[in-house]
Amino acid sequence: MASAASNASCIFCKIIKGEIPSFKLIETSLSYSFLDIQPTAEAHVLVIPKHHGAKLHNIPDEYLADILPVVKKLTKVLKLDTNNTPDGEGYNVLQNNGRIAHQLVDHVHFHLIPKRNESTGLGVEWPAQETDFEALGKLHKQLQEELSKL
Repeated sequence: MASAASNASCIFCKIIKGEIPSFKLIETSLSYSFLDIQPTAEAHVLVIPKHHGAKLHNIPDEYLADILPVVKKLTKVLKLDTNNTPDGEGYNVLQNNGRIAHQLVDHVHFHLIPKRNESTGLGVEWPAQETDFEALGKLHKQLQEELSKL
């Protein structure tokens, strides 16, 4: 397992260390979850790795592998797992990387945001582009070549 990195000036690292109080929900050896203090919906939760890194690609895989089971457990605690149809209540799991992608705290974090009605929770604009199958085919080939190098 990779050793946990920490940043003395990071608000989330300070929360993990207990230097800043939080409304902790679930803590594992690799993850920490707590209520967001500026929620977009009731029971808006943050789940963070105990390894400091600004972007997803900076976090060791074992920390990332621990996060989604924590998110899943929280959906049960928040009773977000009772509706198994496309309609009605739902939730968003959001993770941003970099200022241009709306990341404000430079420590990887996942938002679990209940979506119980139209007026609370996450609102998303999705400016879809027209399909260009020729361009997609070229991109697909390039990406497959890059994947073969990993």
